[in-house]
Amino acid sequence: MNITEAESQIMQALWRKTPLTADEIVADVRARQPWAEATVKTLINRLLKKRAIKSERVDGRHQYVPLVDHANYVQDESQGLLDRLFEGQLAPLVAHFAQNRKLKPEEIARLKKLIAELDDDD
Repeated sequence: MNITEAESQIMQALWRKTPLTADEIVADVRARQPWAEATVKTLINRLLKKRAIKSERVDGRHQYVPLVDHANYVQDESQGLLDRLFEGQLAPLVAHFAQNRKLKPEEIARLKKLIAELDDDD
């Protein structure tokens, strides 16, 4: 399923807290993006058509819940990035970031720990 960057803002709101009404989604998204209410509602409708979210009527109000799991979405998006930009290879991605931005000491420590854990698994 292809969720656009704009649609992902709606999904993020629902992954943070669910269920949400349309008004609650609008408030959450508008706190982060300068979008009009109509834009947010259009994105909600697109996600309904894609079956990424569903609407439930509770006490006379529509509430929305995600049908796409956040972890699966992150996995698919991450793999897509790797495939598009780095031919599916993880090492060039890490090298790219290491060469093009200053890594914080805690990031370096996390990478070293991850590599050590991967070595231990072999």
